[in-house]
Amino acid sequence: MTLRIGVVGTGQMGRYHVERLAGGVPDAEVVAVSDVYVEGAKQVAEQVGARAYADGHELVADDQVEAVLIASPGFTHEEFTLACLAADKPVLCEKPLAPTIDACLRVLEAEAAKPRRLIQVGFMRRYDDGFRAMKAAVDEGGVGRPLLLHCRHRNPSVPPGFTSDMMITDSVVHDIDVTRWLLGQEIVAATVFKARPSSLAPEGLQDPQMVLLETADGVLVDVESFVTCQFGYDIRYELVAEAGTVALGEQPGVQVRHQGQHHGPIPADYKERFGAAYQRELEEWVSGVLRGEVVGPSAWDGYATTAVAEAAVESLTKGGRVAVELAERPALYA
Repeated sequence: MTLRIGVVGTGQMGRYHVERLAGGVPDAEVVAVSDVYVEGAKQVAEQVGARAYADGHELVADDQVEAVLIASPGFTHEEFTLACLAADKPVLCEKPLAPTIDACLRVLEAEAAKPRRLIQVGFMRRYDDGFRAMKAAVDEGGVGRPLLLHCRHRNPSVPPGFTSDMMITDSVVHDIDVTRWLLGQEIVAATVFKARPSSLAPEGLQDPQMVLLETADGVLVDVESFVTCQFGYDIRYELVAEAGTVALGEQPGVQVRHQGQHHGPIPADYKERFGAAYQRELEEWVSGVLRGEVVGPSAWDGYATTAVAEAAVESLTKGGRVAVELAERPALYA
């Protein structure tokens, strides 16, 4: 049995997903792609033998498309996700679910009226072996109750036009989602501290930033966001609990200490560090849809993460601690 998939958006992330779906995901076939840049969509379509559309709504309406992956810009996610819900088609939506709280709530309301979930949000770190091992260690309880979580999120560089707000909405959102998933708790407040700006950061970019999150059960989470670190893509976590710690290094491979030196590779970018996680995310989404269920990160997860990100951006802009208030969780996401 094969799942016929349409991909909305053929930019960098959309092309990446198309390549993985077409080249290595069992039971998946990309039958249609769309992009406002039609020539780009046609190029991708030709590579995998798919149809090309200029309008994502045409792709969603295509009777041959059974499920949709949305990789278009974030401001389009609400309209295309709602279109998928109206067509009763399962959808994997890249983060964010939507860029604002109100837009996320409209999506939640539409899906909550359905008998089952159709939406999965692309928080791929949940599919990484290291993060899953960390989650298992926390859930087993051997290290005791979590008290603190330290997160490091470093990029070598950012593209032109990347803003201080985007350091939160594009980068720290992953750490927000991991925090909620790893601890099984909602985040109730966010405070952003502005570090001394790096002289190597583009003019006007407040880089680095330190984001302090507070969970409902009192766990403190600090996230270092440093997006022009120059040396590589560096993701690290350490959870401090009552009776021990659980740590995740920046590289899943072997690290060598020898003759007073430490040798080991540093990933160049997110594709190198999380390529296997993206692959597993797609494989599990496809197999779940074929079974008739969507079990990955939910629209509620997308909404809650956007709500925390909005609070953090407000703190970055205005200063001080900003509380996070969530709507009542619909029964569909219990």
